[in-house]
Amino acid sequence: MGNACSNHLGVPPAKGPNAVGCTDFMTDHTAQGSFFRLYYPCQPTEKAEKPDWVPCVEYFNGLADFMKINRTLSERIFSYLFGSFKIPASVDAPFKSDEKCPVVIFSHGLGAFRTLYSAICAELASRGFVVASVEHRDESASATYYFREKTASEKANKSAPKACVSAQDHLVPEWMYYRSLQRGESEFPLRNKQLKQRADECIRALERLTEINSGVLVQNVLQTQFDFSTLQNSMDLCRIAAVGHSFGGATVIEALCKEVRFKCGVALDSWMFPLDEEIFPRVKQPIFFINSEKFQWAGNISRMKKLDSAAVQRKMITIRGTVHQSFPDFTFLTGNWIGKLMKLKGEIDPEVAIDLCNNATLAFLQRHLGLQKNFNQWDPLIDGQDDNLIQGTNITVLQSSM
Repeated sequence: MGNACSNHLGVPPAKGPNAVGCTDFMTDHTAQGSFFRLYYPCQPTEKAEKPDWVPCVEYFNGLADFMKINRTLSERIFSYLFGSFKIPASVDAPFKSDEKCPVVIFSHGLGAFRTLYSAICAELASRGFVVASVEHRDESASATYYFREKTASEKANKSAPKACVSAQDHLVPEWMYYRSLQRGESEFPLRNKQLKQRADECIRALERLTEINSGVLVQNVLQTQFDFSTLQNSMDLCRIAAVGHSFGGATVIEALCKEVRFKCGVALDSWMFPLDEEIFPRVKQPIFFINSEKFQWAGNISRMKKLDSAAVQRKMITIRGTVHQSFPDFTFLTGNWIGKLMKLKGEIDPEVAIDLCNNATLAFLQRHLGLQKNFNQWDPLIDGQDDNLIQGTNITVLQSSM
């Protein structure tokens, strides 16, 4: 998967003091199992291998389905545009941290998958967090997979083509692609059902990390070189947060309601539509809404404001010059005209925008997880104190829409 036009483009490296490693984890090979990309502080290594940003061609096919374009044509275009990009983390690098790591569970947006937010996840890991970026199996990801047992004929066929994902010899991957809304189908029941599954998958990922932390021998279905036993007693499970983008932002709110171990949440340009109305008064943890300037509208903002509370901190900022896709990595990987044509870039420098997002997130996490770090240097960002920020929203919300 080569890219002839990458020139200076690429996912920016993390800025924290720790080198960043990543590995993939899947337990229980069925669709009911847990699947995530794990980012963590690691030992610096000279010849570290960086993983492909898009793991294999099936994900390009899923993006094509999501965008409703021809797979064959789009595979060539996507491979040309994005095929050579790498994630700014070292594959299966040994874990290293001088202290217990707070934990973030990250939830991707509609049509995305576990690798597309590496600029955010790697930055958090470089600052000392263990981050599990969940790949959702609710048919909202553009593509994902699980495994099934080989049939007798498949076991007998030794010349079968090798799958692009590796697991034990008796398993073969089953791909699951984005499910479009059917003609005449009401959207809310589908999205609300998906939302509940997504929150359960975030909680399941947290449960797997809890087991790993306690020294339970977990079997990773995937053939990685990472030694998960090195994570025993490495995580501070009193300091856990949920972060997500778009549909993942709504997933954060649902997960906070379902699981009190999440001490706070950061919702990036959240899409509030899938949430049940009755959930708003039931969420007790602090929430930070970080919005783009171009995506939000009055009805969506009014639902965010239903979470306003005198008792618990609920904050909102808007990053000037940003679009909805200023949060995933796409924004760093396209030139100006393609980026703006495809609405992957806004008017602001993408690195300036992601730094504001990441630094504000870190300040909020320090405040509400009780971290002893220097992230409070960015406390003013939480209140929109920067030339590129708006405190609250740029959207006028009439009282009638509240």
